[in-house]
Amino acid sequence: MTRSNFSAPRAVIRTALLGSVLFAALAAAGCSPIVATRGNLTDPQLVAELQPGQSRRDDVAAVLGTPTSVGTFDQNVWYYIGQKTEKTAFFEPEVTERRVVIARFDDAGVLREIKTLDKSNGQDIDLVERTTPTAGREMGFLEQMMGNVGRFSAKDTKGKGPGS
Repeated sequence: MTRSNFSAPRAVIRTALLGSVLFAALAAAGCSPIVATRGNLTDPQLVAELQPGQSRRDDVAAVLGTPTSVGTFDQNVWYYIGQKTEKTAFFEPEVTERRVVIARFDDAGVLREIKTLDKSNGQDIDLVERTTPTAGREMGFLEQMMGNVGRFSAKDTKGKGPGS
C-alpha cells in the first residue's frame, strides 16, 4: 500500500473528531444557564456604610439609590427589593439570590433601622389553579374561526378606507 491510502481515513477521522468536539461545545453552550438580575440587588458592603441615628434619607438615597418601593401606609419606610435567577433551557427559573433591605426613618428623616432579609426569610406559596366560571357557553377553536363567516357584507365596509 502506498502512503496516500492511509491519509484518506485519517482525514475522515480528523473531520469526525472535529465535528464531535464542535457539537459537544455547542451542546454545552446551549445548556448554560441564563442569569437575570431584577430589581435593586443591594451590595451588603454599601448597606453596612449606613448608620442608624446618623444617616439621613439623602444619605440612603445616595448610597443605595432610589427605593424599589415606599411604604403604602407609612412613607417613612423604604424597600429595596432585588433577586437573581438562573434559567437553564426550558426549565423554570430558579431563584439563586434574593435580598430585601428595609430602611425605616423617623419624621425628621433620620434613619432609625435598617434590616436585610434574604431568600431564607421568604415563604413559598402554592397558587390556586381555579378559574372563575363565566356566563354563556365555551366555543371551540373552529367555532370561533368560522363564527364570523357571512356576518360582514360589502355595504358594511363601503366608504371605510384605511385610517377611517
